[in-house]
Amino acid sequence: MAQPVRIYFLGGLGDIGRNCMVLEQDNKLLIIDFGLMFPDADMHGIDLVLPDFTFLRENADRIVGCVATHGHEDHVGGLQFLLRELSFPIYGSNVTLGLARNRIEEAGLLKKTDLITVTDGQRLNIGPFDVEFLPVTHSVPHAHAIVIHTPQGVIVHSGDFKLDLTPVDDRRTDLARLGELASTVGIRLLMCDSTNAEEHGHAPSEKTIGVVLHQLFHEHRDRRIITASFASHIHRVQQIIEAAIESGRKVSLMGRSMQKNIQLAIDLKLISVPPSVFIDVSEIDNYPPEKVCIISTGSQGEPMSALSLLSRGESRWIKASEQDTIILSSHAIPGNEGNVNRVIDGLLRAGAKVVHSGIADVHATGHAQAEELKTYHSILRPEWFVPVHGEYRHMRAHAELAVVMGAPRDHVLQAADGDVLELSDKGLAFHSTVPANYLFVDGIVGDVGQGVLRDRKVLAEEGVVVIVATVDGHNRKIITGPEIITRGWVYAPEADALLDEAEATVGAALLKALDNGIIDIDSLEREVRKAAGKFVSDRTKRRPMIVPVVMTT
Repeated sequence: MAQPVRIYFLGGLGDIGRNCMVLEQDNKLLIIDFGLMFPDADMHGIDLVLPDFTFLRENADRIVGCVATHGHEDHVGGLQFLLRELSFPIYGSNVTLGLARNRIEEAGLLKKTDLITVTDGQRLNIGPFDVEFLPVTHSVPHAHAIVIHTPQGVIVHSGDFKLDLTPVDDRRTDLARLGELASTVGIRLLMCDSTNAEEHGHAPSEKTIGVVLHQLFHEHRDRRIITASFASHIHRVQQIIEAAIESGRKVSLMGRSMQKNIQLAIDLKLISVPPSVFIDVSEIDNYPPEKVCIISTGSQGEPMSALSLLSRGESRWIKASEQDTIILSSHAIPGNEGNVNRVIDGLLRAGAKVVHSGIADVHATGHAQAEELKTYHSILRPEWFVPVHGEYRHMRAHAELAVVMGAPRDHVLQAADGDVLELSDKGLAFHSTVPANYLFVDGIVGDVGQGVLRDRKVLAEEGVVVIVATVDGHNRKIITGPEIITRGWVYAPEADALLDEAEATVGAALLKALDNGIIDIDSLEREVRKAAGKFVSDRTKRRPMIVPVVMTT
């Protein structure tokens, strides 16, 4: 009887981002990815959202390493935070580790880990785990699917992938090896990317975007061209550079992450570009507009990114004008649509022409669509299947695709963050749960909880009313106040009468409490809060945060 294998889902099942799962075998733990998620609009003041790593912290001595499938922030962006509390080696391709290293080094945490480079097709032991790294095509170079050979059979984690038959670097998803495994030892469990499970057909090849970019550069040959893309989308940037060179332009990289990632790509020989092509952003004005191509960060409308600053007229280096064509070579991540739209509006107001994916085919997804997922299932034919990576509806759609491709419905399990599955001789079943809440980052990890977030939501939506008073408990009288200070409830200069009435109402309640023998601060503040809350609700039908401050002499 073989020992069971357990899978812990800490993030990425129900959201776009925050991807993290953990495998347990022989009492040891292997982490697969530790990503971040960008905050929603109602997460006021939050910088990032991480997987809850309570389970990892409590079992730190059992962790043998982390396998990184690829270098996107939603898969490796959280490692710099996890390494503040834990220490373990990280395994991944040279590109994956290069992108992860940038963040870890900035945090001064390189001493907390060993970065161990793996190659396509390599198989190695990480503690008791027999792990194989298979190449897949994605929107960041050198991504991997992870194959774990366990006592309970072969487990495949697809990573993020697409079936692009003509990738820019000719590095295709290794369907041959997956098919070999399926037809020999068999795939016991498949966990597969669900991001585009609702999208019909096949994802377009990345090379088709290069054709469109060349055409746009030709059509706008008399104008300055500014492009924006994910800094990690090295193949996209490579094609932009090739189009710029063909049209006789110099290239300037704007944004620190863009500069660092392209330098990494050049160092790893992923991109071959004559150094003479690049100019510093400070030199742009030395060239005619039609001889310049700027490649910028900020395709997601991040407030302090180079493109956002440009859209607001706050860039140190350039101003958008009627001479510019701006190409947004990306799709908005769910939740970022508003930010992206504001950037587009700002650029249009400045007179620039903006080309985005709604106008031209300037972006191709890096995730497999429905027909590609069907192909994947037909090749692997797993005994058990768990959809991962995506919102609930994406995973639900992927589960239905698996059934269409012949998977028994009772062998398709849709898990959620916090679920623990156990793969045993009896099959795959839910075993238990672990903490898997959002971990909010606001400056430092763990600084913000749900309670603080609720307070911020109230402050943002209803405002705050602060009531300050000083009382003489011995003589049972009010010395000063009550004075009301408000932000976001009513505009004080235009509401003097209302504020005067509120102060009188609270003052009467405070005197009544004192007359009734209430003199301790906590009790007096409760009376003030109750009186102020009732007045505010009755008169304005609003519910701002009430903050009483009662002092004694």
